[in-house]
Amino acid sequence: MGQINIEKNVNLGYFPSPYFYSCYNHIDVRDLGSCTIKKDTYLNNNFSLISYKHKIIIGKRCLIGTNFSAINSDFHGITINNRNNPEKILSADIVIGDDCFIGNNVTILKGVTLGKGCVIANSSVVTKSFKDNSLIGGNPAKLIRMISQED
Repeated sequence: MGQINIEKNVNLGYFPSPYFYSCYNHIDVRDLGSCTIKKDTYLNNNFSLISYKHKIIIGKRCLIGTNFSAINSDFHGITINNRNNPEKILSADIVIGDDCFIGNNVTILKGVTLGKGCVIANSSVVTKSFKDNSLIGGNPAKLIRMISQED
C-alpha cells in the first residue's frame, strides 16, 4: 500500500490561475510508492504525481506551475515480451529540493534529484539530476547556468 504525506501550508491548486475550474489534480501511489510534499509548497492547477515502488519528494517552499508531472516509473517493460512483466518495470526516486521554482508544463522523470534553489524553465522535460541553484531548461533539460543567490 502506498503512502501520501502532505505537510502544513501546502496548496494544491491555485486561484485565479488557469484550469482552476476545468481540471483535476492527481496524486497516485502504487505498490509501496510514496509521495511527500513538504511545508509551504504551492502546486498549481492540473498537476499529476505518480509514484510506483519508489518515492516522490517535493521540498519546502517550492513554487510549481500549471500542468506539472512527476512520474517515477516507466510502468511497463520496454520489449514486447516484457511489456506486462512487473519484474521488468524500471522505477526510481524523484527528489525536488527546497525552494525550487518550476515553470508551467514541466515533466520530471524517474531517478531525478534537483538540488535546492533550482529553477526549471517552462515546458522542460527533466531526465537527469542537477545540483543546487541550477537554472535548467529544454527537452531534455540542460544546464543553462548556475544561479547566484546573492542577486
